[in-house]
Amino acid sequence: MLYKCLMIGFVFLLSACGMTARKARKTVEKNMVYAPYDAIIVPGVPFQGENWSQTMKMRVYWSKYLFDRGYAKNIIYSGSAVYSEYQESSIMALYAEELGIPKERIFKDEGAEHSTENVYYSYQVAKKHGFKNLALATDPFQAKSLKRFINKFEFPIKLMPIVFDSLDYKNIPDPKINPKSAKVDDFVSIKERESFLKRLKGTFGQNIKWQEEDSLLLF
Repeated sequence: MLYKCLMIGFVFLLSACGMTARKARKTVEKNMVYAPYDAIIVPGVPFQGENWSQTMKMRVYWSKYLFDRGYAKNIIYSGSAVYSEYQESSIMALYAEELGIPKERIFKDEGAEHSTENVYYSYQVAKKHGFKNLALATDPFQAKSLKRFINKFEFPIKLMPIVFDSLDYKNIPDPKINPKSAKVDDFVSIKERESFLKRLKGTFGQNIKWQEEDSLLLF
């Protein structure tokens, strides 16, 4: 009975992913008319010190896909050292350089600890460098979850979710990097620094330190 329930759940999950994939393609096709983007924002995921996860691999390769085809002029990798001692944005930047993306086209947000913060703090980085035409480039599930946050505060950010069949990511190589430069001294996991309630609030963007000029977004 348990096996049957698990199989039903697995089939349901695959179906849901398929629907998300179809919606992702339509979203990309719709937002392609705004390209080239001044910058795309790529949220980070934890790095454990050996190989990158499949999620990080997909996001970095998708950013390269968009960059190589002229859909993005610059890339903002976002993420602090949250659950591991490695700064997520720096790790992704190292992989991106190894893949051939010019260093001068790579920017980093090193403060974000939650996905909503990936959006907000990367937006600050974009403003600092004069980037106005922006897009969020990540997997369809995260793009969908952040769409409400982006719309609520009217961030000028389009969605460019990963179109998986454009990547063939299972057969693309894993470049080698030296993660030493991305390692944070005296690291303390967010689980030790913050209570579950505060982390939950962070997920919904409630821990963001809004800048004064953005205060109007709150009302």
